[in-house]
Amino acid sequence: MTGEDGEWLTPEEVHARFGDHWCKGFLTLVDERAGMVRIIEECTVKGTVEWDLWNRKRAAGIVKDVSVEGTTLIMDARIGEEEPRFGPAASELGAQALRAVEIRGDEVHTKWMGLAGAGYALKVCLAQAPGVKRARFGGTGGTGGAHMAEVEIVTPVMSHLLVGIDDTDTKDEGATWALGLRLGQSIPVGRFLEHRLVQLNPRVPEKTTNCVATCLSFAVLPDELEAAKTYAREFVKEHSFSDNSSLAIFEGLRVPESVRLFGRRAKGEFLTWEEAERLAAGSGVELHTITGKRGHIGALAAIGCYDMGVAAAALPSDL
Repeated sequence: MTGEDGEWLTPEEVHARFGDHWCKGFLTLVDERAGMVRIIEECTVKGTVEWDLWNRKRAAGIVKDVSVEGTTLIMDARIGEEEPRFGPAASELGAQALRAVEIRGDEVHTKWMGLAGAGYALKVCLAQAPGVKRARFGGTGGTGGAHMAEVEIVTPVMSHLLVGIDDTDTKDEGATWALGLRLGQSIPVGRFLEHRLVQLNPRVPEKTTNCVATCLSFAVLPDELEAAKTYAREFVKEHSFSDNSSLAIFEGLRVPESVRLFGRRAKGEFLTWEEAERLAAGSGVELHTITGKRGHIGALAAIGCYDMGVAAAALPSDL
């Protein structure tokens, strides 16, 4: 991509050139085994990300899925390059598009196209967002109006880490969701992304009260992964009230289908920790006994239900 002057600019230099912006964060999670990335953009308002969602969906190309949660846009894309359906916003075209994703060592290069206000958003907002290392510009020159912008943005490669927790409380004290939230807020490495409560089968006789597991997600630099895993294990061991606590860990953007099925089954069936242990061993999920093995079921199921969104908190009869 050729820039207006071919130069790379830091976020600070972009700010000096264009002034204030409204993007609160920009992260790129990489799963090279799955050949995909997940881009997370945090804005200050909903309107911008809602408009971006539909234009990127219409532009398609390497973009595979786009969703909005509050003021955050979450986009999955294939690693590679493909010309999008790009042009003035129309039923067949999107006015903002991701054209390419390339992994170079410990950096991700994403190449974008935007028309008019969509180009302004790329140059002024994304290019100086927290999490960006540097950017450079191409296109017709100018910002906004009828101008077409091309922007190449460089971010660090980050890994997606899921941590499933269960059976940390007793009938007298503790709450697994609260322990998980404290873990996420206190972890000294990475970026805490989500805290999800996972409702499991309330008819299980060994439950405390509600039979709820917890799944946490993090964005972690590759060289911090082991530190993050160690912290999670030690935190649960220190703060658990139960003799049956377990922890499940998965790195990646695509939870194996066998684990997803296990999570859904755990919402309505009676499963065993032995089954959870066998399944984890062949699926790439690390299953850790913290104080006991009964929590294996819920910890693995929490990983399996992570992608369900709000349905993770539901029972099958609710859906």
